Amino acid sequence: MMAQFYSNENFPLQVVEALRELGHDVLTSLDTGNANARVADSDVLAYATSLNRAVLTLNRRDFIALHATAPLHDGIIVCTVDRDYAGQANRINDSVQGCSSLRGQLLRVHRPNK
Repeated sequence: MMAQFYSNENFPLQVVEALRELGHDVLTSLDTGNANARVADSDVLAYATSLNRAVLTLNRRDFIALHATAPLHDGIIVCTVDRDYAGQANRINDSVQGCSSLRGQLLRVHRPNK
């Protein structure tokens, strides 16, 4: 499954670029003029949902809480910080491949233990 993502402003551009190389459609907060605008997490999720896109974020705590209170979204992928950008993109790709839809899904993508 090739996914449509919206990356939160804290999400590494290098991972975005690697996901694009894997065939995913990734829109960033910078692309939409929302970077450095202090957009509330709930508004980020609502905006992504309005575009039928899953959110990519490093802000795990807040987005896991949002998923619990607002489960009608087009997906949330929470990730740990990982400097292996290509590896992280591959782990995200592998996670979404197992889903027929990301609607209402919360996926956790962790940095592997070294």
